[in-house]
Amino acid sequence: MTVDDNTVRSVCSNKQESVRVIVRCRPLSENEIAQGYHSIVVMHPERGLIELKNVKDPGEPTKDFTFDAIYDENSKQIDLYDETFRDLVNSVLNGFNGTIFAYGQTGTGKTYTMEGKNSVPGERGVIFNCFEHIFQHIASSRNQQYLVRASYLEIYQEEVRDLLNRDDKARLELKERPDVGVYVKDLSSFLTKSVEEIQRVMSVGNANRSVGRTNMNEHSSRSHAIFIITVECSETSPDGENHIRLALVGRLNLVDLAGSERQAKTGATGERFKEATKINLSLSALGNVISSLVDGKNTHVPYRDSKLTRLLQDSLGGNSKTVMVACIGPASYNFEETLGLLGINLRYMCCFRFNF
Repeated sequence: MTVDDNTVRSVCSNKQESVRVIVRCRPLSENEIAQGYHSIVVMHPERGLIELKNVKDPGEPTKDFTFDAIYDENSKQIDLYDETFRDLVNSVLNGFNGTIFAYGQTGTGKTYTMEGKNSVPGERGVIFNCFEHIFQHIASSRNQQYLVRASYLEIYQEEVRDLLNRDDKARLELKERPDVGVYVKDLSSFLTKSVEEIQRVMSVGNANRSVGRTNMNEHSSRSHAIFIITVECSETSPDGENHIRLALVGRLNLVDLAGSERQAKTGATGERFKEATKINLSLSALGNVISSLVDGKNTHVPYRDSKLTRLLQDSLGGNSKTVMVACIGPASYNFEETLGLLGINLRYMCCFRFNF
Protein backbone atom coordinates (compact mmCIF):
# COMPACT_ATOMS: atom_id res chain seq x y z
CA MET A 1 0.00 0.00 0.00
CA THR A 2 1.25 3.50 -0.76
CA VAL A 3 0.21 6.83 0.72
CA ASP A 4 -1.49 7.64 -2.59
CA ASP A 5 -3.84 4.66 -2.44
CA ASN A 6 -7.51 5.55 -2.10
CA THR A 7 -7.98 3.49 1.02
CA VAL A 8 -9.84 4.26 4.19
CA ARG A 9 -7.13 4.36 6.80
CA SER A 10 -8.18 3.86 10.39
CA VAL A 11 -5.37 6.15 11.36
CA CYS A 12 -6.12 6.61 15.00
CA SER A 13 -9.23 4.61 15.82
CA ASN A 14 -7.36 2.27 18.11
CA LYS A 15 -8.63 0.75 21.31
CA GLN A 16 -5.93 2.32 23.44
CA GLU A 17 -8.02 4.78 25.41
CA SER A 18 -4.88 6.27 26.95
CA VAL A 19 -4.01 7.90 23.61
CA ARG A 20 -6.70 9.66 21.57
CA VAL A 21 -6.38 11.77 18.46
CA ILE A 22 -8.91 14.30 17.25
CA VAL A 23 -8.81 16.58 14.22
CA ARG A 24 -10.43 20.00 13.87
CA CYS A 25 -10.80 21.88 10.60
CA ARG A 26 -11.29 25.64 10.57
CA PRO A 27 -13.45 27.41 7.96
CA LEU A 28 -11.99 29.15 4.93
CA SER A 29 -10.80 32.63 5.87
CA GLU A 30 -12.11 35.76 4.17
CA ASN A 31 -8.70 36.25 2.59
CA GLU A 32 -8.68 32.71 1.19
CA ILE A 33 -12.15 33.17 -0.27
CA ALA A 34 -11.14 36.51 -1.81
CA GLN A 35 -8.15 34.85 -3.47
CA GLY A 36 -10.35 32.18 -5.00
CA TYR A 37 -9.22 29.21 -2.94
CA HIS A 38 -11.75 26.46 -2.32
CA SER A 39 -12.14 23.81 0.36
CA ILE A 40 -10.65 20.38 -0.30
CA VAL A 41 -11.70 18.89 3.05
CA VAL A 42 -15.04 17.14 3.63
CA MET A 43 -15.83 16.20 7.23
CA HIS A 44 -18.20 13.47 8.45
CA PRO A 45 -18.18 13.96 12.25
CA GLU A 46 -20.70 11.19 12.94
CA ARG A 47 -18.30 8.67 11.37
CA GLY A 48 -15.00 10.26 12.37
CA LEU A 49 -14.20 10.37 8.64
CA ILE A 50 -12.27 13.01 6.69
CA GLU A 51 -12.26 13.07 2.90
CA LEU A 52 -9.41 14.96 1.24
CA LYS A 53 -9.78 16.03 -2.39
CA ASN A 54 -6.65 15.93 -4.53
CA VAL A 55 -6.07 19.47 -5.76
CA LYS A 56 -3.52 18.22 -8.28
CA ASP A 57 -5.98 15.81 -9.89
CA PRO A 58 -9.64 16.75 -9.24
CA GLY A 59 -10.80 13.62 -11.04
CA GLU A 60 -9.00 11.32 -8.63
CA PRO A 61 -11.06 9.73 -5.82
CA THR A 62 -10.77 11.35 -2.40
CA LYS A 63 -8.29 10.14 0.18
CA ASP A 64 -10.11 9.05 3.32
CA PHE A 65 -8.93 9.02 6.93
CA THR A 66 -10.65 8.14 10.20
CA PHE A 67 -9.82 9.37 13.69
CA ASP A 68 -11.16 9.03 17.22
CA ALA A 69 -13.21 12.19 16.67
CA ILE A 70 -13.33 15.03 14.17
CA TYR A 71 -14.78 18.53 14.39
CA ASP A 72 -15.78 20.64 11.40
CA GLU A 73 -16.08 24.41 10.99
CA ASN A 74 -19.47 24.41 12.74
CA SER A 75 -18.21 22.73 15.90
CA LYS A 76 -18.60 24.58 19.20
CA GLN A 77 -15.80 25.12 21.70
CA ILE A 78 -17.75 23.74 24.67
CA ASP A 79 -18.78 20.60 22.76
CA LEU A 80 -15.15 19.97 21.90
CA TYR A 81 -14.20 20.26 25.56
CA ASP A 82 -17.06 18.19 26.97
CA GLU A 83 -16.66 15.37 24.46
CA THR A 84 -12.88 15.17 24.35
CA PHE A 85 -11.12 16.79 27.30
CA ARG A 86 -13.45 16.69 30.30
CA ASP A 87 -12.71 13.04 31.13
CA LEU A 88 -8.97 13.66 30.93
CA VAL A 89 -9.15 16.56 33.39
CA ASN A 90 -11.34 14.45 35.69
CA SER A 91 -8.60 11.83 35.72
CA VAL A 92 -6.07 14.51 36.73
CA LEU A 93 -8.35 15.52 39.61
CA ASN A 94 -8.35 11.84 40.61
CA GLY A 95 -4.57 11.72 40.87
CA PHE A 96 -3.43 10.71 37.38
CA ASN A 97 -1.32 12.50 34.80
CA GLY A 98 -2.80 13.89 31.61
CA THR A 99 -1.34 15.60 28.57
CA ILE A 100 -3.05 17.66 25.88
CA PHE A 101 -1.05 18.33 22.71
CA ALA A 102 -1.99 21.02 20.22
CA TYR A 103 -0.47 20.22 16.83
CA GLY A 104 -0.68 21.51 13.30
CA GLN A 105 0.50 23.83 10.59
CA THR A 106 0.78 27.51 11.48
CA GLY A 107 -2.47 29.36 10.79
CA THR A 108 -4.88 26.44 11.09
CA GLY A 109 -6.78 27.58 14.17
CA LYS A 110 -4.62 26.01 16.85
CA THR A 111 -4.61 29.18 18.94
CA TYR A 112 -8.38 29.58 18.64
CA THR A 113 -8.97 25.96 19.66
CA MET A 114 -6.68 26.14 22.68
CA GLU A 115 -7.18 29.76 23.79
CA GLY A 116 -10.32 30.99 22.05
CA LYS A 117 -11.81 34.30 23.17
CA ASN A 118 -12.15 34.48 26.93
CA SER A 119 -14.39 37.55 26.72
CA VAL A 120 -17.00 35.56 24.79
CA PRO A 121 -18.36 32.65 26.91
CA GLY A 122 -19.22 30.48 23.91
CA GLU A 123 -15.79 30.91 22.36
CA ARG A 124 -13.53 30.11 25.29
CA GLY A 125 -10.89 27.56 24.38
CA VAL A 126 -9.62 24.32 25.85
CA ILE A 127 -7.23 26.06 28.24
CA PHE A 128 -9.82 28.30 29.89
CA ASN A 129 -12.27 25.41 30.13
CA CYS A 130 -9.60 23.29 31.84
CA PHE A 131 -8.95 26.06 34.36
CA GLU A 132 -12.65 26.57 35.04
CA HIS A 133 -13.24 22.82 35.34
CA ILE A 134 -10.49 22.43 37.95
CA PHE A 135 -11.56 25.31 40.17
CA GLN A 136 -15.27 24.49 39.92
CA HIS A 137 -14.44 20.97 41.08
CA ILE A 138 -12.45 22.35 44.00
CA ALA A 139 -15.26 24.73 44.99
CA SER A 140 -17.77 21.88 45.15
CA SER A 141 -15.54 19.45 47.07
CA ARG A 142 -16.14 18.58 50.72
CA ASN A 143 -13.62 17.43 53.34
CA GLN A 144 -10.79 17.99 50.88
CA GLN A 145 -8.23 20.72 50.54
CA TYR A 146 -6.51 21.46 47.25
CA LEU A 147 -3.30 23.14 46.17
CA VAL A 148 -3.00 24.10 42.51
CA ARG A 149 0.48 25.00 41.32
CA ALA A 150 1.41 26.30 37.88
CA SER A 151 4.72 26.25 36.01
CA TYR A 152 5.49 27.29 32.46
CA LEU A 153 8.48 26.42 30.30
CA GLU A 154 9.54 26.35 26.70
CA ILE A 155 11.89 24.08 24.81
CA TYR A 156 13.73 26.14 22.22
CA GLN A 157 16.36 24.41 20.08
CA GLU A 158 16.61 21.64 22.72
CA GLU A 159 17.20 24.09 25.55
CA VAL A 160 14.75 24.41 28.44
CA ARG A 161 13.80 27.89 29.63
CA ASP A 162 11.53 28.99 32.47
CA LEU A 163 8.93 31.34 31.01
CA LEU A 164 8.11 32.70 34.46
CA ASN A 165 11.69 33.63 35.37
CA ARG A 166 12.89 37.19 34.80
CA ASP A 167 16.30 35.86 33.79
CA ASP A 168 15.47 34.88 30.23
CA LYS A 169 19.03 33.69 29.56
CA ALA A 170 18.99 30.95 32.21
CA ARG A 171 18.89 27.43 30.78
CA LEU A 172 17.51 24.68 32.99
CA GLU A 173 18.53 21.05 33.35
CA LEU A 174 16.41 17.91 33.40
CA LYS A 175 16.97 15.69 36.43
CA GLU A 176 15.47 12.45 37.69
CA ARG A 177 14.72 11.11 41.16
CA PRO A 178 13.12 7.80 42.12
CA ASP A 179 10.39 9.53 44.12
CA VAL A 180 9.36 12.20 41.60
CA GLY A 181 10.63 10.91 38.25
CA VAL A 182 11.88 13.38 35.63
CA TYR A 183 11.75 17.03 36.64
CA VAL A 184 13.22 20.41 35.71
CA LYS A 185 15.72 21.66 38.25
CA ASP A 186 14.97 25.18 39.55
CA LEU A 187 11.74 25.53 37.57
CA SER A 188 9.56 28.14 39.26
CA SER A 189 6.12 27.21 40.52
CA PHE A 190 3.27 29.49 41.55
CA LEU A 191 0.37 28.68 43.83
CA THR A 192 -2.92 29.72 42.23
CA LYS A 193 -6.32 29.95 43.88
CA SER A 194 -8.63 30.96 41.05
CA VAL A 195 -9.14 30.94 37.31
CA GLU A 196 -8.05 34.58 37.19
CA GLU A 197 -4.78 33.89 39.00
CA ILE A 198 -3.78 30.94 36.84
CA GLN A 199 -4.67 32.94 33.72
CA ARG A 200 -2.33 35.72 34.84
CA VAL A 201 0.48 33.19 35.26
CA MET A 202 -0.06 31.91 31.72
CA SER A 203 -0.21 35.45 30.32
CA VAL A 204 3.18 36.29 31.81
CA GLY A 205 4.69 33.18 30.26
CA ASN A 206 3.10 33.75 26.86
CA ALA A 207 4.72 37.18 26.69
CA ASN A 208 8.13 35.55 27.10
CA ARG A 209 7.84 32.86 24.41
CA SER A 210 10.23 32.66 21.48
CA VAL A 211 8.46 33.75 18.32
CA GLY A 212 9.63 34.60 14.85
CA ARG A 213 8.27 35.88 11.59
CA THR A 214 7.84 33.32 8.80
CA ASN A 215 6.02 33.27 5.48
CA MET A 216 3.23 31.38 7.23
CA ASN A 217 2.66 33.78 10.12
CA GLU A 218 3.80 37.20 11.32
CA HIS A 219 4.31 35.84 14.84
CA SER A 220 4.91 32.11 14.66
CA SER A 221 5.87 30.19 17.82
CA ARG A 222 9.34 28.73 17.35
CA SER A 223 9.37 26.72 20.56
CA HIS A 224 7.40 23.99 22.24
CA ALA A 225 5.68 25.37 25.35
CA ILE A 226 4.42 23.31 28.29
CA PHE A 227 2.09 24.77 30.90
CA ILE A 228 2.15 22.40 33.88
CA ILE A 229 -0.67 22.30 36.41
CA THR A 230 -0.07 20.20 39.51
CA VAL A 231 -3.14 19.45 41.62
CA GLU A 232 -2.56 18.21 45.18
CA CYS A 233 -5.52 16.99 47.21
CA SER A 234 -5.44 16.41 50.97
CA GLU A 235 -8.23 14.77 52.91
CA THR A 236 -9.36 16.72 55.95
CA SER A 237 -11.48 16.04 58.99
CA PRO A 238 -15.18 16.95 58.71
CA ASP A 239 -14.59 20.30 60.45
CA GLY A 240 -11.98 21.13 57.80
CA GLU A 241 -9.31 21.99 60.34
CA ASN A 242 -6.96 19.02 60.57
CA HIS A 243 -5.11 17.56 57.63
CA ILE A 244 -5.23 13.78 57.60
CA ARG A 245 -3.01 12.88 54.65
CA LEU A 246 -2.00 13.83 51.14
CA ALA A 247 -4.38 11.71 49.13
CA LEU A 248 -3.87 12.52 45.47
CA VAL A 249 -1.43 14.29 43.18
CA GLY A 250 -2.30 14.75 39.52
CA ARG A 251 -0.54 16.68 36.78
CA LEU A 252 -1.93 18.23 33.62
CA ASN A 253 0.44 19.21 30.82
CA LEU A 254 -0.89 21.65 28.23
CA VAL A 255 1.55 21.38 25.35
CA ASP A 256 1.63 23.85 22.47
CA LEU A 257 3.86 22.31 19.82
CA ALA A 258 5.75 24.66 17.51
CA GLY A 259 4.24 25.21 14.08
CA SER A 260 4.43 22.18 11.81
CA GLU A 261 5.11 22.97 8.16
CA ARG A 262 7.53 22.37 5.35
CA GLN A 263 10.69 24.45 5.61
CA ALA A 264 10.50 25.57 1.98
CA LYS A 265 7.06 27.07 2.51
CA THR A 266 8.05 29.02 5.61
CA GLY A 267 10.85 30.80 3.79
CA ALA A 268 13.19 29.73 6.58
CA THR A 269 16.84 30.70 6.17
CA GLY A 270 19.76 31.05 8.54
CA GLU A 271 18.66 30.97 12.17
CA ARG A 272 15.03 30.32 11.21
CA PHE A 273 16.11 27.29 9.17
CA LYS A 274 18.05 25.99 12.18
CA GLU A 275 14.96 26.47 14.34
CA ALA A 276 12.77 24.62 11.85
CA THR A 277 15.22 21.71 11.73
CA LYS A 278 15.23 21.39 15.53
CA ILE A 279 11.43 21.58 15.61
CA ASN A 280 11.05 18.81 13.05
CA LEU A 281 13.56 16.58 14.84
CA SER A 282 11.78 16.95 18.17
CA LEU A 283 8.39 16.28 16.56
CA SER A 284 9.85 13.15 15.00
CA ALA A 285 11.15 12.05 18.41
CA LEU A 286 7.69 12.60 19.91
CA GLY A 287 6.25 10.50 17.12
CA ASN A 288 8.65 7.66 17.84
CA VAL A 289 7.71 7.64 21.52
CA ILE A 290 3.94 7.73 21.10
CA SER A 291 4.05 5.22 18.28
CA SER A 292 6.08 2.85 20.47
CA LEU A 293 3.65 3.26 23.36
CA VAL A 294 0.57 2.59 21.26
CA ASP A 295 2.15 -0.23 19.28
CA GLY A 296 3.01 -2.00 22.53
CA LYS A 297 5.58 -4.28 20.89
CA ASN A 298 8.74 -2.34 21.68
CA THR A 299 10.31 -2.91 25.07
CA HIS A 300 12.44 0.20 24.59
CA VAL A 301 10.65 3.54 24.35
CA PRO A 302 13.09 6.26 23.14
CA TYR A 303 12.23 8.96 25.67
CA ARG A 304 15.80 10.26 25.74
CA ASP A 305 15.84 11.24 22.07
CA SER A 306 14.62 14.77 22.84
CA LYS A 307 14.06 17.12 25.78
CA LEU A 308 10.34 17.18 25.02
CA THR A 309 9.84 13.42 25.31
CA ARG A 310 12.23 13.14 28.25
CA LEU A 311 10.33 15.77 30.19
CA LEU A 312 6.96 14.18 29.46
CA GLN A 313 8.15 10.64 30.16
CA ASP A 314 6.03 10.28 33.30
CA SER A 315 2.95 11.71 31.60
CA LEU A 316 2.94 9.43 28.55
CA GLY A 317 1.98 5.77 28.73
CA GLY A 318 1.07 3.76 31.80
CA ASN A 319 -2.09 5.04 33.49
CA SER A 320 -1.69 8.49 31.97
CA LYS A 321 -4.08 9.87 29.38
CA THR A 322 -3.04 11.76 26.27
CA VAL A 323 -5.11 13.68 23.74
CA MET A 324 -3.62 15.05 20.53
CA VAL A 325 -5.72 17.76 18.91
CA ALA A 326 -4.56 18.38 15.37
CA CYS A 327 -5.75 21.45 13.50
CA ILE A 328 -5.95 21.64 9.72
CA GLY A 329 -6.91 24.26 7.15
CA PRO A 330 -9.33 23.42 4.32
CA ALA A 331 -7.85 25.61 1.57
CA SER A 332 -6.59 24.03 -1.63
CA TYR A 333 -3.15 25.64 -1.39
CA ASN A 334 -2.50 23.66 1.81
CA PHE A 335 -3.09 20.28 0.15
CA GLU A 336 0.45 18.98 0.69
CA GLU A 337 0.56 19.99 4.36
CA THR A 338 -2.90 18.59 5.09
CA LEU A 339 -2.14 15.33 3.29
CA GLY A 340 1.14 15.01 5.14
CA LEU A 341 -0.45 15.61 8.53
CA LEU A 342 -3.45 13.33 8.01
CA GLY A 343 -1.72 10.61 6.01
CA ILE A 344 1.69 10.38 7.58
CA ASN A 345 2.39 12.56 10.61
CA LEU A 346 -0.59 11.63 12.77
CA ARG A 347 -0.45 8.01 11.71
CA TYR A 348 3.21 7.97 12.64
CA MET A 349 2.93 10.00 15.81
CA CYS A 350 -0.12 8.56 17.45
CA CYS A 351 -1.18 5.30 15.94
CA PHE A 352 -0.40 1.75 15.10
CA ARG A 353 2.22 1.37 12.39
CA PHE A 354 0.87 0.63 8.93
CA ASN A 355 2.78 -0.41 5.83
CA PHE A 356 2.13 2.67 3.72
